[in-house]
Amino acid sequence: MNSNKGTDHSNGHAPMPVAFFGVAVGGLALAGAWRAAARVWSIPDAVPALLTAASLVVWLVVVAAYARKWLVQRDAAIAEMQHPVQSSFAALAPVSTMLVAQAVQAYSRELAIALFAIGVSSQLVLGAYLHGRFWQGGRKPELTTPAIYLPTVAPSFVAATAAAALGFTQIGALFFGAGVFSWIAIESIVLHRAAVHEPLPEALRPTLGIQLAPPVVGGVSYLAITHGVPDLFAYMLLGYGIYQALTLTRLVPWIRQSAFTPSYWAVSFGAAALPTMAIRMLERGATGPMQWIAPVAFVLGNVVIGLLIAGTVRAMLQGKLLPAAPVNAAPVGNNVRSIERRVAAGAR
Repeated sequence: MNSNKGTDHSNGHAPMPVAFFGVAVGGLALAGAWRAAARVWSIPDAVPALLTAASLVVWLVVVAAYARKWLVQRDAAIAEMQHPVQSSFAALAPVSTMLVAQAVQAYSRELAIALFAIGVSSQLVLGAYLHGRFWQGGRKPELTTPAIYLPTVAPSFVAATAAAALGFTQIGALFFGAGVFSWIAIESIVLHRAAVHEPLPEALRPTLGIQLAPPVVGGVSYLAITHGVPDLFAYMLLGYGIYQALTLTRLVPWIRQSAFTPSYWAVSFGAAALPTMAIRMLERGATGPMQWIAPVAFVLGNVVIGLLIAGTVRAMLQGKLLPAAPVNAAPVGNNVRSIERRVAAGAR
């Protein structure tokens, strides 16, 4: 069966990398920020509705492309799931599904619950598989990037938010706990790797954008499972998120040493979640600095994601959105050179 060889030479491109779910996640998160903003500021309801609809279309396209990959390019899909870096991005599939559940809740609670159930069940299975493989050891330090947050931290926080939105607050609290303690444990590993090992290869540096997400995505979850005026812990989470944003801003020249690829969408979830958290704190009665932090963060978040959209459209028009089909498929390896080639291909 030639269709299962893992590459599609008919159009000169390899199949869509699973990391493309990051584009859907970023779009859905931005739409969520606009829905929150419409509750606080004078924004026409049509704007968040249009953004939500566009994000749902992108999500459907990505889901269809990834499903096709498993149907007709199974070898490539399996190799990706075996890859120590790329496999983490598969967790964005259930994350995006749970974000869709939040987006459609206003229109159909039944559909939202069904999507939530699909997202949560697939998250738990996939997270246990990927994180269990991590526990088995043997991972080289060069393979440790912020992508290791994705199988456990991101899905847990998003599940907490979605559960609370559907009225399952206690279930949301359970997922929030899983996300917090996973985040704390994993961040120490990521920072240790950065401090004592070789710098990340250029192709992997955009994954540092994921660092922004845990405190603010977690902050949105914390606000979802609590009530009343935001407390000290909420401010702590937002403060750490703002500090991470400043650190990433300082690193932009170092991260952007390679040309734009869709891997830069790694920063989109955090870029949308930071203003979402600030806006929800404002909605819940926060005063003082939050009255200017929220609008400034909202504008900057839209600018960041707007630049990502522009870069993606330009890459699409230039025929560079998908990676070129490899001449000879090499086995998945653990050496840095192999990783850099594969992740660069998977992100373009």
